[in-house]
Amino acid sequence: MQRATTEPQGLGRTTSPTFIELGVSEPVTRALRMRGTERPFEIQTLVIPDALAGRDVLARSRTGSGKTLAFAAPLVELLTPSGRSPSALILAPTRELASQVTEEFAAVYGGVGIGPQAKRARRADILVATPGRLIDLVTRRLLRLDQVRICVLDEADRMLDMGFLPDVTRILQMLRPDRQTMLFSATLDGEVGRLATRFTRNAVLHEVGDSGLHLTDATHRFIAVEQPRKMQALIRELAADRGLTLVFVRTKFGADRLARNLRREGFRAGELHGGMSQPQRERALGRFACGANDVLVATDVAARGLDLDDITHVINFDAPADEKAYIHRVGRTARAGRGGEGVTFVTSQQRFEVGRIAKKLQLHAEFARVGGYVQKEVGMANKDKGGAKNKKTASKTLKQKREAKKSKGTSGSAGSVRTTGG
Repeated sequence: MQRATTEPQGLGRTTSPTFIELGVSEPVTRALRMRGTERPFEIQTLVIPDALAGRDVLARSRTGSGKTLAFAAPLVELLTPSGRSPSALILAPTRELASQVTEEFAAVYGGVGIGPQAKRARRADILVATPGRLIDLVTRRLLRLDQVRICVLDEADRMLDMGFLPDVTRILQMLRPDRQTMLFSATLDGEVGRLATRFTRNAVLHEVGDSGLHLTDATHRFIAVEQPRKMQALIRELAADRGLTLVFVRTKFGADRLARNLRREGFRAGELHGGMSQPQRERALGRFACGANDVLVATDVAARGLDLDDITHVINFDAPADEKAYIHRVGRTARAGRGGEGVTFVTSQQRFEVGRIAKKLQLHAEFARVGGYVQKEVGMANKDKGGAKNKKTASKTLKQKREAKKSKGTSGSAGSVRTTGG
């Protein structure tokens, strides 16, 4: 493994490079510019030159850092379309991430009919696949991988966390030994490191940020509320000025029930969970992306790979299980330099476990503003001056909340501060 210590040739530290300077062709650069992408992010600046040079790459970067384009642009440059057999393979942990990566790629993922997928996969030049479905296609001899010259493992840590190590290992063993391999992950230690050592050759290592857990550049708030009052607290949050809002719950039944209740309250809400078929999930994501539904109630199936520009709020209606789940959820907002807000409801029974998560993520100051108890009367938090400073819309309801607080003789609790990850 080689740790990269020099910049791409011809680049200085004083100015941000252009895609042209990184070696990306004018047609591809022009296409990126039409999408509003003028200059590369840090991970793209580091990875693209080595990827274009055909080197194996290990890249560690946080969620939302722009890593997809770091391998997508080189793939488009390096491959010559043939329409006969896949030349490049991208492995992704979930169907949602595969759909996000796909765009103009041919995607293969579980949950839809295998016949049409097999036909598309055989003709694809670049194949995006989840490990389980890819193994299924290969086992049935509906797809061959012997012509794959470039393999990308996207969010490798997540794939291994989900138990895909045997499938990923088997797939990599099927590929030609002289292939180019690129591995992207939030961490490169443990099983991910051992996988990289086994299946890459003289890989160049690129790391963005430190190796710890990373928060997005979001405002983080914790709201103390008792279980019976959570619905009222959610309605108050959704009634404020916002863009697309992702609401996380722990169960499929909870997602269906909460989305149904929100629709009864007049909100345009959909649901997304693992009990839905792939077409149902794609319709739900499509309606959310276009704004037909501006609220999506989801289980953790949506916590990885969902990258929409207009997600301004993530609300943990049910508290996350641990600090990794918190990061994966709240990481859906404030991505790649954009702003956003993460809100977590905390019941009195959850105060200890959520406090532990906050401490590990160095959000103890924000969590401390919960005040050590739950407001029983209304189950809502008062957005303080910190929240109003970081979020303009907070000022619109601050006066009303203060008046409610004064009249009811209660004290709310919330904390907000802008925390920059990485």
